[in-house]
Amino acid sequence: MFDMDPNMWVQKNPHLRRYLLDYKARKGRLPKPYVSLSFNMKYLKNRNFLYPVGDPIFIHVYGDSYHVVEPELTDKEYKVYRKAVSYLLRKAPYIKEDDVGKALMELFDRVWPKIGKELNRKRVWYMVERDVLKYGVIEGIIRDPFIEDIHFIGKGDLYVHHRVFEFLRTNISFRDEREREDFLYRLSEKSGRPVSHSKPIVDASLPEGSRLNIIYSDDVSLHGPSFTIRKFTEEPISITQLIKWNTLSSTIAAYLWMCIENGMSLFVCGETASGKTTTLNALSIFIKPDSKIYSAEETPEIVLPHEAWQRLITREGIGERKGVDLFDLLKAALRSRPNYIIVGEIRGAEGAVAFQAMQTGHPVLSTFHASSVKKMLERLTGKPINVPVRYMDNLNAVVFQQLVYIKGNMERRATTLNEVLGYSRQNDAVLTRNMFAWDAFADIHRFNGLYNSFVLEEKIAPKLGLADPRDVYKELDARRMFLEDLVKRNVFRQSAIAKKLIEWDKKKSLIYV
Repeated sequence: MFDMDPNMWVQKNPHLRRYLLDYKARKGRLPKPYVSLSFNMKYLKNRNFLYPVGDPIFIHVYGDSYHVVEPELTDKEYKVYRKAVSYLLRKAPYIKEDDVGKALMELFDRVWPKIGKELNRKRVWYMVERDVLKYGVIEGIIRDPFIEDIHFIGKGDLYVHHRVFEFLRTNISFRDEREREDFLYRLSEKSGRPVSHSKPIVDASLPEGSRLNIIYSDDVSLHGPSFTIRKFTEEPISITQLIKWNTLSSTIAAYLWMCIENGMSLFVCGETASGKTTTLNALSIFIKPDSKIYSAEETPEIVLPHEAWQRLITREGIGERKGVDLFDLLKAALRSRPNYIIVGEIRGAEGAVAFQAMQTGHPVLSTFHASSVKKMLERLTGKPINVPVRYMDNLNAVVFQQLVYIKGNMERRATTLNEVLGYSRQNDAVLTRNMFAWDAFADIHRFNGLYNSFVLEEKIAPKLGLADPRDVYKELDARRMFLEDLVKRNVFRQSAIAKKLIEWDKKKSLIYV
């Protein structure tokens, strides 16, 4: 855990002091220290911030640059470091102790007098530990909770997508081709799927949960080996935070709350990087806390606060070990009779199983790659998913999201929300109705479904026992105001929202009662 007092950062970390003195000499000013960042800093124009991600690593963001500040080796220290790493890797297979880190340090201490002599032992050991036991040159980025994606293409620069400051160029680089290849190989080993020239493409998960993609061979990636890491946080972005960012409106959130609470099946659709999984995670808070939930994913991205949550992950078949795909996981989930099934992303034959689950009364939440209702229906009913068109009415509502450009910033917006009314044999088509639409000019979400919602009036109102189905809109408005109040009071953590929802439920505050 880092020290909360910025003055202690410099005292405990001489490399940080040297860095700051050098920066001030060049720029004439120092960065402003922050123990933690705020999402409200996103729109600040003059960026010059320093924040810790755990000693001895600090992050300096200025302009469009992301600078990892950590101990650096001299040329002599680097040569000793290479010898130490080579020695430790030769000895590592013979380590029998449970605490590998302690065993490697003992080996390092044994060899240090022979190779280090008067060099800075602490600095060399930091680099050895970082590269052998941790994530190497990207350790600081992996530690940073504000990073969404890490990109490296060939021999170019390494970039990150920051949750607050968006797309930034880093100061991370590789000394030579050998260091780059060693890094990629070790990174793939951590995922359990070593990369090689015979197997140049790897899709896997890192131990801390991030999604990893490596393209290793020069004859496959013409600009040189590359990798992408998609990071996921233990504390997902909340529904109130999405409302504050205007990703969706409080009325949309209230509508989806009522849908999820009353067992409706929903898809969050959009193209790559539109924020589908982020929204799906945020919406999961509306599932009742005592619900039994099964999630099925290829890469673990769903994060739920519920106790009765069974998390299922696919696996590759290797040798005699049989592979397990999403189709298998969904079939297993159905046998357990969950209250809700969440599918990370529907891509293939598992889609038909998901719709069968809806058909048998199991509500399903999922993400889906499609930019419009028409394209979604074409993909669902075509190969390889092959969902029968008559099953479409089991899906109740679909949110579509996009990555859009607003006032010089890239933002995510829920552009439409459509209800699925059902299949019309007369028209041989699936009928849908637009409930919400994003006005790009005004940057607001317009509610087109007032007194015209099939899901609210025909599906949910009867479950609530309403004599007049139109009273359901009063409940919708009460929930909208409740969510807006949470936003005004800066209630953004999932755990805090969950407590407020329990309070709401206990009060039984339906205003029509």
